[in-house]
Amino acid sequence: MSDPIEALRAHLAPIDDLESAAAVLAWDQETFMPDGGAEARAHQLSTLQSTAHERFVSDETGTLLDRAADATADADPESLRDDASLVRVTRRDYERARRVPSSLVAELSEATSRAKQAWKKARAEDDFTIFAPHLETLVDLSVEKAEAIGYEAEPYDALLQEFEPDLTTAEVADTFTALREDLVPLVDAIADSPQLEDDVLHRSYPQPAQRTFGEQILADLGYDFDRGRQDVSAHPFTTSFSVGDVRITTRYEKDYLPSALFSMIHEGGHALYEQGIDPALDRTPLGDGASLGIHESQARLWENHVGRSRPFWRHYFPKLQDAFPDAVGDASLDAFYRAVNRVEPSLIRVEADEVTYNLHVMLRFELERGLIDGTVAVDELPARWNEAMDDYLGVVPDTDADGVLQDVHWSMGSFGYFPTYTLGTLTAAQLMDTVREEIPDLDARLAEGDFDPLLDWLRTHVHQHGRKHTAPQLLERVTGRALSATPWLQYARDKFGALYDLDERA
Repeated sequence: MSDPIEALRAHLAPIDDLESAAAVLAWDQETFMPDGGAEARAHQLSTLQSTAHERFVSDETGTLLDRAADATADADPESLRDDASLVRVTRRDYERARRVPSSLVAELSEATSRAKQAWKKARAEDDFTIFAPHLETLVDLSVEKAEAIGYEAEPYDALLQEFEPDLTTAEVADTFTALREDLVPLVDAIADSPQLEDDVLHRSYPQPAQRTFGEQILADLGYDFDRGRQDVSAHPFTTSFSVGDVRITTRYEKDYLPSALFSMIHEGGHALYEQGIDPALDRTPLGDGASLGIHESQARLWENHVGRSRPFWRHYFPKLQDAFPDAVGDASLDAFYRAVNRVEPSLIRVEADEVTYNLHVMLRFELERGLIDGTVAVDELPARWNEAMDDYLGVVPDTDADGVLQDVHWSMGSFGYFPTYTLGTLTAAQLMDTVREEIPDLDARLAEGDFDPLLDWLRTHVHQHGRKHTAPQLLERVTGRALSATPWLQYARDKFGALYDLDERA
């Protein structure tokens, strides 16, 4: 009789291959596919994803899991042993997937593929009505999926737990309420302060030079272009087909540098995580991030704690001046550092500053929770969006393209995804507190352009483990405590208090 663990791995590997093949087609859909391929692509993705689902939820998977569980019965499920972790994670995925009919998986896949194309067109033409019927379909199918999976309190729980297995909607809402109580006074205090100038960011930055400069930064951070590539898409994203093939995208604005630059660093943080997973976990359910919140923590850590830090720009500002002499030649390091950290309520989440960013996430969480529980109707979403923007940020978009249509996630059927952005932001700050304790000269290393100590630390403590630990287990193991908003709030008060002289005016 074959080894039970190896038999399980052999069974799971081609299922992962099918899912990776579907991911390649989805990446192509966002980057190079002609518009005329949309209908055929919907069918192709549906076939691959439903086939993978059917193979995964088969009785054979259950039998192999039972045998593997018997073989690892004496192992500590929270240990670093890959075998016990493989059984535990696969069991959870299997039991959840078994509740969803393959026909629903196929229907969701086709609807998502069509919705993404409709979203692109709707955004380009600033016409929500193009996207609305597709969104209604996705909401209905997502509710059907939630009912099939089951939940204790509300249907949003079932969708949220696809991305954060150990969290409930109520827990996220409590975390956000507590965060907002301390965040809003900070936003108000900054709003009452003299504003930082950011004219330097709005000059002419030719796209070819932006790409060259940004990709050099990515390479310096540790992104391996032999195992990845960067392309252009309507909404920046990262996708992984294996540890050896992790791709990112960005979008450019010729007269606003941060749009592409910080999205490159953000997506690069995701990609560094994927490239750092132990290759032994490839082609198994363990070969992914611990949760979307942990994944987002890596992107937010590199984008903000590194990419918007003064030490980072001590190293890169002279290089930026060389790359864009007409735009930055007359600027100072201090002025540029202040510009990239300007706090101002704005319309676009992916370009929001560190302080107001979380308000964007809370807004989306509130609206999509309403879509799923039926208290928000799709046809009233643009108006509800604008009302929430006014309430949360004090700004209202003139167009739906800059409002309800700005994010791709709802066209992907990714309800339950948005909270992970703020969960990741909080996690990043908590991780960085521990990093600074263990690498006391971190700022000096960053100022020299030496990112290896930080990347090595993250590879050792976070990346290599994939999904072997749950997000709470991983954070407890690494930082010694459960997730808390306190480290991020302290980080924000220290950084932006200094930038806006809040202590002097208090």
